[in-house]
Amino acid sequence: MATEIVMPKLGLTMTEGTIDHWLVAVGDQVTAGQPILEISSEKLTSEVESPEAGTVLKLLYVDGDTVPCKQAVAIIGDASETVDESSTASPAQAPVTESQPVAVNDVSTDEPTKPRSTGRILITPVARRLAAEKGYRIEDIPGTGGNGRITRRDVEGFAPVKEAATSVVSEPARSNLTGMRKTIAQRMMNSLHNSAQLTLHRKVDVTSLMAMRQELKSKVEQPLDNGEISLTALITRAVIKALQEHPAVNAWFFEGDYQVQSQINIGIATALSDGLVVPVVQNADQLSLGQLGRTIKNLAGEARKGTLDSSLYAGSTFSITTLGAQGVEYFTPILNPPEIGILGVGALQKNLALGDDGEVIERTELPLSLTFDHQVLDGAPAAEFLGTVVDYLQSPYSLLL
Repeated sequence: MATEIVMPKLGLTMTEGTIDHWLVAVGDQVTAGQPILEISSEKLTSEVESPEAGTVLKLLYVDGDTVPCKQAVAIIGDASETVDESSTASPAQAPVTESQPVAVNDVSTDEPTKPRSTGRILITPVARRLAAEKGYRIEDIPGTGGNGRITRRDVEGFAPVKEAATSVVSEPARSNLTGMRKTIAQRMMNSLHNSAQLTLHRKVDVTSLMAMRQELKSKVEQPLDNGEISLTALITRAVIKALQEHPAVNAWFFEGDYQVQSQINIGIATALSDGLVVPVVQNADQLSLGQLGRTIKNLAGEARKGTLDSSLYAGSTFSITTLGAQGVEYFTPILNPPEIGILGVGALQKNLALGDDGEVIERTELPLSLTFDHQVLDGAPAAEFLGTVVDYLQSPYSLLL
């Protein structure tokens, strides 16, 4: 019996995927678990596997097509089977139509206007002079006098519609982006359009944190070169502890539904040569600091090689992104839907300050930028959450507990 291969739904917010490349052709024999196409969605490129062995009977779409989730993209079955064209025919392309220009000044006003004849406009001399002084076109002023005559009162009460810079609204420019870049563009715009994003900035003194790292390196006999006490791991640990104290931030808001999540899954933004992906540390609160650091490093490495399982790109409840390596101090991260919070990490900075005894000391400071969805989280609790992150980073040994 013929089997449909469908566009998978890889995440809560995924509604469609783009076919990047077919790996098979009609007539090819495939085995169960064999990759048959590559798709782009949810900031990643993923392979879709055949659920069973058989022959490729039909490909319903071509490279570059965007397909809704759960929609059939191919049919496999026995080579002797006949595909029912009525049920598996490729969906027709929506006809491309030229959008009709929309006149900006074709708008209704609260005051009804009377249709004017094409003949002479009736207007009193005082009204004509007043209209000229105000720069009004008498053709636009509705008259309430006898036979539609424009009176002084009509001119004084007239509120002209401001002319737009252009007479028509042009069609939005079409995007020529493809693959991962197109998916990122769509997700970022959707994020901004569907949330009320606000960013708080704060600098934290991490002098003690950096000193603790050096102490651990010198006292632990085994080498700590696999991310065990990396700065990213320490920041992530502080975020996890803050989320435990402020569970309202560890939440999703999607299509008007706000849900606090019981699991703490941290997305770590990872730059690729052709885009950005967000691998997820699942159940991050159950990992020790060393396990957390190793997991972050391994996930980033697999993501850059393109070998990370697609399931590890979904389900994050809070994300962390950094531009410290690029020397950026503060920036405004964009939320990763359906999350309601993301922490941006800037570059470490050395600054001079006065100590308690009045002596000049050198401090290491780290800029943090917290973006949150103001629809479901107010400024004060968001600031308290950020303050808790700061407290943990300034009391670094608490991160080891």
